[in-house]
Amino acid sequence: MRLAPLVTPVLVGLGLAALALAVRSLVLTQLGARVRRGGADSVQVLHRALRLPSLLWSAVLGVYAGTEMATLPARLTSRLELLLHALIIVSVTVTAANLVAALVTRFGERRTMAVGVTGLAQTGARVAILTVGALILLDDLGVAITPILTALGVGGLAVALALQDTLSNLFAGVHLLADRPIRIGDFVRLDGGIEGFVDDIGWRSTRIRMLPNNMVIVPNATIARSAITNFHMPQPRMSLLLPISASYASDPDHVEQVVVDETVKAIGQVPGLLAEPAPFVRFIPGFGDSALQFTLICAVASYPDQFPVQHELRKRIFRRFRREGIEIPFPVRTVEIRRPERKGPGA
Repeated sequence: MRLAPLVTPVLVGLGLAALALAVRSLVLTQLGARVRRGGADSVQVLHRALRLPSLLWSAVLGVYAGTEMATLPARLTSRLELLLHALIIVSVTVTAANLVAALVTRFGERRTMAVGVTGLAQTGARVAILTVGALILLDDLGVAITPILTALGVGGLAVALALQDTLSNLFAGVHLLADRPIRIGDFVRLDGGIEGFVDDIGWRSTRIRMLPNNMVIVPNATIARSAITNFHMPQPRMSLLLPISASYASDPDHVEQVVVDETVKAIGQVPGLLAEPAPFVRFIPGFGDSALQFTLICAVASYPDQFPVQHELRKRIFRRFRREGIEIPFPVRTVEIRRPERKGPGA
């Protein structure tokens, strides 16, 4: 008999939970179908973010409805409702933080042409959402927020004075994200000589992966003060200047024709060598000490491509010069030796 009053609330709670699960299943099915049809990235992110928390929301909805229908002590009812509110706030906050971070990542990838978003952007998005959720939770629990915000303001000033270097790196990282002088995946060179691919821009430092596959950790403030050469801006394609020497007995027009012809033949065979703009040769720097000096100007796909392209072009041009009878002279120096004249009776 004692269990009779609980039958109706339990049935109502189970029924409402089942209805919520059915709605959840329908929504997730529709989102999954759009994902399989090649829907937007945001749909896929939403489908992944709602899959697990929606189970908790369905259960909480059923428990809440059953609690409202049941005849329970007022104190127990208020505690149970407070617990349910806290669970909803925490789950919604965590879900929203993950969802926003994922959307920031997808948005950044699209804006920077399939280049990853920095860890600082993802962390900043998560922290902002979690902070708002924590304030809402404290207000729901009856904790006064105004004194906390006042204490945080006074304490934040003291912390800012104690952590000047850390905060300077943090705001320098925000500046790098806003101004975007470098992006994830760009090949950059700092004025200190460090060069490599930008692997990540964190809240304190930036990771640069050098060509030997070593990682250099550079504080954000150092990068913000540094002169940066970004080899991927405005585009990765760059010009390659290759110096070439020939003997003074060579015909400059013949040398130019041979070099351009051999370079054009290498297009499509040497990875990284581009057909546009077309390669050409200039008689620069000109007359050297022991050779005619030319410069081959061609285009490569990116900064690292210049090294294998130089390697292959030098071998091809050297073999072609041998076939064409074009000499690559050794440096020649004329040394004149003079003997001092003897003076005196025996001279």
